[in-house]
Amino acid sequence: MTAPDGLPPLREVIRAAGLTAKKSLGQNFLLDFNLTRRIARAAGPLDGVTVVEVGPGPGGLTRALLMEGARKVVAIERDERCLQALHDIEAAYPGRLDIVAADARKVDYAGLGLTQPARLIANLPYSVGTPLLIGWLKSEPWPPWFDRLVLMFQREVADRIVAKPRTKDYGRLAVLSQWRTRPRILLSLPPEAFTPKPRVDSAVVEFVPKDAPEPPCDVLQLEKLTAAAFGQRRKMLRASLRQITPDAEALLEGLGIDPKARAEELQIADFCRIANALGQKG
Repeated sequence: MTAPDGLPPLREVIRAAGLTAKKSLGQNFLLDFNLTRRIARAAGPLDGVTVVEVGPGPGGLTRALLMEGARKVVAIERDERCLQALHDIEAAYPGRLDIVAADARKVDYAGLGLTQPARLIANLPYSVGTPLLIGWLKSEPWPPWFDRLVLMFQREVADRIVAKPRTKDYGRLAVLSQWRTRPRILLSLPPEAFTPKPRVDSAVVEFVPKDAPEPPCDVLQLEKLTAAAFGQRRKMLRASLRQITPDAEALLEGLGIDPKARAEELQIADFCRIANALGQKG
């Protein structure tokens, strides 16, 4: 029995390799080829596009990306147990799959020498999804090397990414994501879509980079500011920001921002203004 791409069904590949998802790596495999192709199409069109895929595992989404027309897929995988399955896909698609055996958190993406347009598409391991996203959002120079990110997260993380001010989900991820990109949820997936079945729903989020985020500010300063502001979100800003500047109240008043306000009440532009003021002080 073969799948639509002529290769064995992924369930057979996993069984033959004796693969089991490692909780320590945050692995949850997508076995339904119809579903992985749906994700690939949602990230498309892929004709002529170089795709960087993080955490391909045994290659379910990899195969869908290639079948849906990606010019080349660069698959970054740290789990040595999955490499043979990826090499089998490489043989079936000569010249279209490059395998990088590495930890995605340590890869110099801009240094991969990718042919443009390049796109990052991944079913991210839950354990490292947020730090990986923040790293890509901090890419310099900006606009970045990718024309968009299409990433799978736990649904609660996806909700935080697209949250608006004055809501319980609004926080650091929303500010960083919405300042530099235009994020939107493309589709949701139930736990039953994965093996092993996680305890939560998942969602695919698309991030399209803005050419010139407004207002301009230093992304590292913005990250530091939002970490402090939302790290103690129940506190007033004058208290939560005291850890990064001793005169937080005077700084906020000078910007016309109520020092008694809480982080969730501020617009993204307000955080940028605070970040710029902190940068001038430092």
